[in-house]
Amino acid sequence: MTLNKIHHIAIICSDYNKSKKFYVEDLGLQPIQEVFREERNSYKLDLALNGEYIIELFSFPKPPSRTTRPEATGLRHLAFEVDDLKKSIDHMVGKGIKTEPIRVGGLTEKQFTFIFDPDDLPIELYQK
Repeated sequence: MTLNKIHHIAIICSDYNKSKKFYVEDLGLQPIQEVFREERNSYKLDLALNGEYIIELFSFPKPPSRTTRPEATGLRHLAFEVDDLKKSIDHMVGKGIKTEPIRVGGLTEKQFTFIFDPDDLPIELYQK
């Protein structure tokens, strides 16, 4: 078997409109297709980054909350590479999104920080 690339990442949100705004307006991902699945009372929004499909955003009635601290088994965070970390932080702060202090990776010596989506999913912004 040969894996070619990550096809997509599926995220379940608790408030579809709030999460849609965050991923589309705040992060700048491009909507590809939005479907309301009546039988599940659920939205599915396909999102792209630079034209490449990467995230499926789902809504379901009353999903359980994400356990974040202490960290639990499972997906730890999403990471996006950015050209200019400080400009990206300023952009997020301008949108009312809190950022953690900039850190430097011990092995890579690259700068990064974390923001959190509306459901507290950690998202890393990583300096190119």
